[in-house]
Amino acid sequence: MPVRPENRDRYPDDWPDISRRIRFERAGGRCECDGRCGRGTHTGRCPNRHDGTAYGTGSDVVLTTAHLDHIPENCDPSNLMAMCQGCHLHYDRDHHAATRRATREADLLASGQHPLFTLET
Repeated sequence: MPVRPENRDRYPDDWPDISRRIRFERAGGRCECDGRCGRGTHTGRCPNRHDGTAYGTGSDVVLTTAHLDHIPENCDPSNLMAMCQGCHLHYDRDHHAATRRATREADLLASGQHPLFTLET
């Protein structure tokens, strides 16, 4: 996945090299997801290969490097996994939903719209 401009400073300067090593040296150009993304489209390791045709969809595969803990600063190889874009997006879905929710709430507060009530959990 492309690094968002607002997060660029959270990645090490050698991120392109780290990502390339994970995707092509360690993973051999193939998605390393073993089902932990929750897509349920395959058993065992995902068959998608970089620049190939995606299993089940026919779209072009782009191999990405996922941070398993969603923390870009943590570039330990055990925290990184080569994933096709489908597995990566599915793996990150809960994280993306939380980020969208926080952004939406911040935008509302910035515009002067305050919540009527808050829910205690």
